[in-house]
This record gives sequence, C-alpha cells and structure tokens, in this order.
Amino acid sequence: MSFSIFLFLITVVCVLLIIVIMVQNPKGGGLSSSFGGTQQLGGVQKTTDFLDKSTWTLGIVLIVLILLSSLSDFGQTNTITIDKGASTPVAAPVQQPLTPAATPTQAEGESSSETNQ
Repeated sequence: MSFSIFLFLITVVCVLLIIVIMVQNPKGGGLSSSFGGTQQLGGVQKTTDFLDKSTWTLGIVLIVLILLSSLSDFGQTNTITIDKGASTPVAAPVQQPLTPAATPTQAEGESSSETNQ
C-alpha cells in the first residue's frame, strides 16, 4: 500500500520536474527572456531564481522519495515459500549416443555386396 503512494508521489514530482526544466533555458533565454528582453528587471531575476530553486528542490524531493520507497518495503518480504517435502528430485534424462543414419550410397553398396555373396 505504501509503495503505491510513493509511486504516485514520485510520478507527480517527475512531471513537475519535467515542466520546470522545460520552462528554463540554460543560456538565460527561457521564460525570463520573454519578460524583459535585454534588460534585467527585478521580476525576471526572481523568476529565474524561482525556477532554479524549484529544480533543485524537486530533484532533492525525488531522491528522498525514491530512498523512502525502497526503505518502506524493507521490513516486508515478498518471497514465495516452496514446500520442500512435496517436491521429489527429478533425475536428469540419459542422453543416448546418436548413430549416423545410413546414406543412400551406403545402403546400395551393402545390398549389392549381400546379393553377390
């Protein structure tokens, strides 16, 4: 149950992280360039700072959620127990040596030698 919750939260954080990264531009021409052009306004710098901080925050939250999801199932074992008393050992099949099949020329040669005798 808890793993499903973590899976949902991880998916939501991943989608948000994708959106935040897509809005940014590594050269500074992303969302902030459409507001201010060549001049840097206070609001544009705050937008860049917000996107930068949200990227780091979402990345850290994603790592924490992944670690917590792996630890949430640590106490629970999902192993299958096989009843060893019910199973019987199976012997390996014996492989018989293969004999070469008679070719048509051998069959004719043998039959002609038998008729000559």
